[in-house]
Amino acid sequence: MALFGSLSTVRAQLAPSDKFATAFAYVEACLRAGSSERALLDGLAAEQTQRVDLGGGVFALVQASMTLPAGVPTVPKWESHKTYTDVQAVIVGEEIMELTDVGNLKVAEDLRPAKDVLFYEGFARHTTLRVAAGEVAVFFPVDGHRPLVAAGAPMLVRKVVVKVPVAA
Repeated sequence: MALFGSLSTVRAQLAPSDKFATAFAYVEACLRAGSSERALLDGLAAEQTQRVDLGGGVFALVQASMTLPAGVPTVPKWESHKTYTDVQAVIVGEEIMELTDVGNLKVAEDLRPAKDVLFYEGFARHTTLRVAAGEVAVFFPVDGHRPLVAAGAPMLVRKVVVKVPVAA
């Protein structure tokens, strides 16, 4: 099941892996004011995403996104991934990430193999993670998740989602 906490806490919970080390190093760089990685993130306009290849099959999606109201159970959509594990880190702002076992969800749309994403119908029973700047959530293939839910009024969140191949 998912991991959540500070970067150092989450890093300590995972078995050593070069690919996760790459992911955590990139998150760390994004958190560092003045780094080129942070400048890329800070330079994005709202609703922009940029892909950064990190090597070894690992890549990052650097995003500036508005959170969406919590009261709508299907927006944003529930999702999961089978080929990649998500390392999601909020760099600026705060969001709610909802979480449940994929066994609780009914597939609404499967975009594989073109994209590594399955979308699910709305689901009410879940765990809620309130993720602030500097915190990280790791979602494995068994973790249905619904990111970018507003933690109050909708706000612009700057985050990085590092995709680590499951075979890592």
